[in-house]
Amino acid sequence: MSNSEPYTDVTTLPADWRYEQTVAEIETIINQIEAGDLDLADVFEQFTQAVTYLQQCEAFLGDRQGQLDLLLEQLGDPSDLG
Repeated sequence: MSNSEPYTDVTTLPADWRYEQTVAEIETIINQIEAGDLDLADVFEQFTQAVTYLQQCEAFLGDRQGQLDLLLEQLGDPSDLG
């Protein structure tokens, strides 16, 4: 992920989106903010970007949780196994 325009539609993640990479970007932003290396305007911009990334991660994990719940439900119902 780049530091360009934040991706705001978290319901549809870009094809090249990766959870681990996004978490690393969030950690980088937090480290920059904590280090005090940014101007105030940059802090707000980076904070906004981190929030967007967190929303993407939450959407991704929520989707995967739904898929996992469905699979577990199917496993728990022997009639669904054929």
